[in-house]
Amino acid sequence: MKNLLLVLIFISSTNSFSQEQDNYKEVASKFQTLFNAEDYESIFNMYDDNMKSALPLEKSNAFFAQNLRAGLGKILTMEFYKTKQTAYIYKTTFENGIFDILISLDQNNAINGLYVSPYKPDNLPKLERNITKMMLPFNEEWFVFWGGISVEQNYHVAYENQKGAFDLVIVKNGKTHVGDSKLNESYFVFGKEIIAPCDAKVVKVITGVHDNIPGELNPKQVTGNTVVLETANKEYILFAHFKEKSIVVKEGQYVKKGDLLGLCGNSGNSSEPHLHLSLQNVKDMNMATGAKLFFEKIKVNGEIKENYLPVKNDKIQNIKL
Repeated sequence: MKNLLLVLIFISSTNSFSQEQDNYKEVASKFQTLFNAEDYESIFNMYDDNMKSALPLEKSNAFFAQNLRAGLGKILTMEFYKTKQTAYIYKTTFENGIFDILISLDQNNAINGLYVSPYKPDNLPKLERNITKMMLPFNEEWFVFWGGISVEQNYHVAYENQKGAFDLVIVKNGKTHVGDSKLNESYFVFGKEIIAPCDAKVVKVITGVHDNIPGELNPKQVTGNTVVLETANKEYILFAHFKEKSIVVKEGQYVKKGDLLGLCGNSGNSSEPHLHLSLQNVKDMNMATGAKLFFEKIKVNGEIKENYLPVKNDKIQNIKL
């Protein structure tokens, strides 16, 4: 599940300010108006020459249209709340989320830096790894397509909000599917049961998202059909891309380890059927910091492992009692 936000450019210096200056206020207001009007070319024309060279018009338009507007909707408010060197940071409330937009201006009030990232209050809890004992959220042998603590093993590591995440599939004879690759039903993992890895409370459920045709993505609904569980230790486990109409739990419900949550699918920003599994410090993925997810006792490549964090290319399975 690719993170949809990008660093555009940021040129820093040593000055700082404690109050919003009129030139930044004017640029932020203009940016909001143009963004909501989908006039991305006029935003491009607000860049300085270096910014235009680094982010040409086509890429700039695609960033705003596909990475921001498609998933987040219009900007409702932009509230200045702090500086970072010469740049101003605005708490920006979109229709579908809250993000920071960092804006830096040159001496001519042209934009020479722009950075968009999830808004994170300073007082969020810290979480390095799970304390709660976990089993795998499935019963058959699955394959770790992405997982581990290095970018080489796990591209999620590059993204703070999902840096401990896994992408999990089922592989047979070196393949994830047999037959027509454009049919979800051809994939071994599609429709497989996803179960609770521990006792927990269901704190978030997203339903009603169609399964994609394999190879096509839905960036407007990144996690697709989704369940988030909260453990007694305030750890949050996110399960993404469930099959449409398969989730059987509701928000506020308590589940026991092994209870059915739903079926593996291909909804959201997913290129083929798989389970995206992530441990995080808060419920909201946009504000979250990802954490390492260890499993109490599982079978890994045919051997029993305890307190184990799966890595890329592992074949993993719960131990049958």
